[in-house]
Amino acid sequence: MKPKEKLPTIERRYFPVSVTIEKRNDGEPDSRKIVLYAAAFNKWSQNFGGWFREKFDRNAFNNVLNSEDTVALFNHDMNQVLARNKNTLALSVDDTGLRSEFDLPNTTLGNDMLELVKRGDIKFGSVAFSVKVQKWAKSEIPTEVEEDRTILEVEKLYDVSLVTTPAYPDTSVARRSFDESQEEVIIKDLYEQEHLEAEIEILNRNK
Repeated sequence: MKPKEKLPTIERRYFPVSVTIEKRNDGEPDSRKIVLYAAAFNKWSQNFGGWFREKFDRNAFNNVLNSEDTVALFNHDMNQVLARNKNTLALSVDDTGLRSEFDLPNTTLGNDMLELVKRGDIKFGSVAFSVKVQKWAKSEIPTEVEEDRTILEVEKLYDVSLVTTPAYPDTSVARRSFDESQEEVIIKDLYEQEHLEAEIEILNRNK
């Protein structure tokens, strides 16, 4: 029997926060340091897929900041590496969101990125991740969207990226997560119902 193929769990989100180049004092060489917010905290996203919106909790990335597997890329392309965490990439969190800093390498790609960011041709940040803990709830704005999703803990941070054009997110992974959470609720309700019925039956026998 052919083993069941594991479904992909990588999700990607972009954030309309300007990518900036660190400023230097007059007389100093031009900086190559990129400051990029790849995720914002406690801010609701746009309506995804016509049925949900989401936000990242302030502590969502706390457990993945030191992962050596996380890289900075161009357009989420593993062949377009700009930096690696714990080496040339610095990840941190503040009140705004997930902050990443790195010096663009003195390579063809790095030099191109420097020029394109300076010109404003590249101005968006994006993040690739998988979710460990999340919370679904009926939306606070039911006339506009059905569900509210809060990402409480990220399981793996794959990359932070400079992106040319923000892509509309693929919501299939989120849909699977929602469906699984609903199945868990149904199973829990059935268990509690069966447990209650068993207690009632015992009480009736003892009357």
